[in-house]
Amino acid sequence: MFKPLRHTGTAALCAALLAISCGGALAADLKSGLKIAFLPKQINNPYEVIADDGGLAAIKEFGGMGKAVGPSDAGASSQVSYINTLITQHQDAIVIAANDANAVVPYLKKAMGQGIKVVTFDSDTAPEGRQLFVNQANAEGIGRGQVQLVAKLMGGEGEFAILSATPNATNQNTWIKWMQDELKKPEYSKIKLVKIAYGNDDDQKSFVETQGLLQAYPNLKAIVAPTTVGIAAAARYISTSSSKGKVAVTGLGTPNQMRAFVKNGTVTAFQLWDPAELGYLAAYAAASLASGKISGKEGETFDAGKLGKRTVGAQGEIILGPPTTFDASNIDKYNF
Repeated sequence: MFKPLRHTGTAALCAALLAISCGGALAADLKSGLKIAFLPKQINNPYEVIADDGGLAAIKEFGGMGKAVGPSDAGASSQVSYINTLITQHQDAIVIAANDANAVVPYLKKAMGQGIKVVTFDSDTAPEGRQLFVNQANAEGIGRGQVQLVAKLMGGEGEFAILSATPNATNQNTWIKWMQDELKKPEYSKIKLVKIAYGNDDDQKSFVETQGLLQAYPNLKAIVAPTTVGIAAAARYISTSSSKGKVAVTGLGTPNQMRAFVKNGTVTAFQLWDPAELGYLAAYAAASLASGKISGKEGETFDAGKLGKRTVGAQGEIILGPPTTFDASNIDKYNF
């Protein structure tokens, strides 16, 4: 039942050489041989794979032993059995993108009670469930930015819908909250959010939800999908429908995933950060915790390899950086 699908290890020689060939002097400040497990929302989610692989690359860089394990569905409690197994395996740290803000907290508290460091990334838990949260970007900035972008694509008026992941996804709900707050501004008085649909981070369900939105709201001018699974599914449906060129698709997606839809005119612009760098930063944060370099207090700093020195913010939050807007003018400059 519990099968690590992606794994990286480093030879003892690498650690003994103070990681000279695996990341330079920075890695020498971290404990060698740290066992760090990444637990994504879904093990086969393309975005999650990129993020986890970025974390595994960092772990290899500083001479640790890393793996990525997780469920094939994004259910609220689907990560619980994996947490319990990681506890019995005595991992030094668990890095988790939570499917639910509260469902996993008791189990993560158990892990911390046994000396395992817990870092959330991409999607947070309640603060008591972890020591650090590595966030893609400022949540308010992401949410407001999504509205600003879709408003531009809609010409400042009309109806739009949101195609989210799961109803309990912490990151999605936080972004949507800020989107709704942004919509209260006078400049968006002619824009109406008609529906928040949920594709459960499942390609086929997101595809069907897109179809349903177009049928239920014939005057729809845009769909915003702040989930990489949802935006790709929505774009795929619209690319072969009569809505192509009439209904804008935007949200958060990877350049490689969305390139064809930008090229064929289905998608004008969308946003994202580099998920590999998100995983990379989370791995260094976890290693710094497990090495005793930081404790999660506001103001603490640590070295994050190629990403340089990072600072712990309020409530243990660490920010990767602002998202990038991708369109036809720049999408070919990116490969992830």
